[in-house]
Amino acid sequence: MQSPSIFIASAVAALFFGAITPAAAQEEKPSLTVYTYESFVADYGPGPRIKAGFEAVCGCTVKWVGLEDGVAILNRLKLEGASTSAEVVVGLDTNLIAEARATGLFAPHGTDTSAVDVPGGFSDPVFVPYDYGWFAVVYDSEAIDAPPQSLEELVSGDPEEKIAIQDPRSSTPGLGLLLWMKKVYGDGAEAKWREFSERVLTVTPGWSEAYGLLTSGEVPMVLSYTTSPAYHLIEEESDRYRAAAFDEGHYIQIEVAGRIASSEHPDLARDFLAYLISPAAQDALPTTNWMLPAAATASPLPAAFEQLVTPDKTLSFDPQTVADSRRAWTQEWLQALGR
Repeated sequence: MQSPSIFIASAVAALFFGAITPAAAQEEKPSLTVYTYESFVADYGPGPRIKAGFEAVCGCTVKWVGLEDGVAILNRLKLEGASTSAEVVVGLDTNLIAEARATGLFAPHGTDTSAVDVPGGFSDPVFVPYDYGWFAVVYDSEAIDAPPQSLEELVSGDPEEKIAIQDPRSSTPGLGLLLWMKKVYGDGAEAKWREFSERVLTVTPGWSEAYGLLTSGEVPMVLSYTTSPAYHLIEEESDRYRAAAFDEGHYIQIEVAGRIASSEHPDLARDFLAYLISPAAQDALPTTNWMLPAAATASPLPAAFEQLVTPDKTLSFDPQTVADSRRAWTQEWLQALGR
């Protein structure tokens, strides 16, 4: 027969170990750390839905690390180098992939991307496209009666009608406008930036700050995407905010994901990339990330997407050209805007 003291000690131990067993079991699940941008992981973004869907099949836990923007993600990776805790990166775009590849941090994705279909086509052994859109000037139709119909009209238009843009050093839309201007104007871009600077109310670090200036009525135009009005059409049942179609065409952004070579869970990282272009994940993107899906969805796009601007001409640079020239073109921008 056990003594009372032994019995009590045994009971306490049983309660203690019984209490921590579920937590211990939870900790046994592998954790996959994913760097992405803040709006992706916000409650209104695709992150929560994609996390829940992947965790339901992976037997793992997805740990998001939300940063300001795609450029900020690349800057963070460069700073951390081989010590980065990232295992998957979501939110770079094709304008950044040559620089990202040059870090030596990324491994081949090993993912079947045959379902991917984006304008102009895209195939890469390291980066997987998951959505795309075209950069555009989104304007408040209650504040502007005659929006610009071309990049030239935007640059040389009424300086009283201001626009908010983003910094190309920290923002992928900001970089997109930098490349758009360079693609259209070439060596004349610096002079056009000087002219355009009269219309620029402010330059924000990222997209969300700039777009908030539009919706709060502080500025009538903002650099955003052709898909941005879909949010207002679907969530607010309003066509107040519209994208202007430009004669010269629109610069495209294809967002990509990749896996880090030093990941402790390479198979999980590959599985995550495959899940990102599966119909389940692609269904989540149009009405949470407000971009167009890069692969097949399980359901048709909402009817609002049929009302969006579809550019007649898609503009882009080769990724290596961007990597080779981004520093010089950014310096040109800084000098032209007096920053």
